[in-house]
Amino acid sequence: MSWHIAQINVARFRVDRSDSVNADFEAALDEVNALAEAAPGFVWRMTGEGESDDPTLTINMTVWESVEQLAAFAYRDHTHRGVMRRKREWFVEMQAYLALWWVRAGSLPTLAEGKGRLETIGRLGPTAEAFDFRTVFATPD
Repeated sequence: MSWHIAQINVARFRVDRSDSVNADFEAALDEVNALAEAAPGFVWRMTGEGESDDPTLTINMTVWESVEQLAAFAYRDHTHRGVMRRKREWFVEMQAYLALWWVRAGSLPTLAEGKGRLETIGRLGPTAEAFDFRTVFATPD
C-alpha cells in the first residue's frame, strides 16, 4: 500500500481579513497556490475555507506524494518563503498551527479530520497521529 502526506496549517488574522494591512497576503494567495499546484509531488489542495465557521482563520490543507516534496515547496520555493517571512505582520502566534499525517494514496482528508489532527498535536505534541517537519513518523505500514 502506498501513502501520501497530508498537511493542514492555520493562521489567525491580527485584524479583520479585509483590512488593508492584509492586502499583500491576500494578493499573494493565487500565485502561491498556483506554484504549489505545479510543484513536484503535489496531489490536492482544499479550495476555499472548507467548512470553517471562524472568519478570523485562514486554513490551508494539501496532500503531497512525500514529506520531502512538501518540504521542498514549503521551505525552498522563493515566493512561498517570502510570504512566510512576513507572517507576523498578519497573524497572531498560535500554539498548534501545523499538522502532518499519512493518508492512503487516492484518499483525501476532510477539514474535520485536519482540525482533529491539529487538536491532537496541540494536546500531545508530535505523535504518529499528527506530527511536524521536525518529528516525522514513518508510514503506518
